[in-house]
Amino acid sequence: MLRTPDGHGRVELAKFHRPRAISPEPKDAPVNTLGIRRIMLAVDDIEDVIARLRTHGAELVGELEQYENIYRLCYVRGPEGIIVGLAEQLG
Repeated sequence: MLRTPDGHGRVELAKFHRPRAISPEPKDAPVNTLGIRRIMLAVDDIEDVIARLRTHGAELVGELEQYENIYRLCYVRGPEGIIVGLAEQLG
């Protein structure tokens, strides 16, 4: 169980042992696919996080983008196809 920095929210991470988990179809669905296939996290150094995730098999989906002078954002797909959004607040 992960707690958000403000202490008001939580995210549960779970792994199925039995019954065996099945792979979603299509495996590499786009980021706007319906369902809970993604999560977004705030990070302090987005380029460092991308580099560290790549060593574990993650791939950048699209490009690292900048929204005005407010955020740098990207999506990364992990080995199991789950999409993780990363957001670095600027300034």
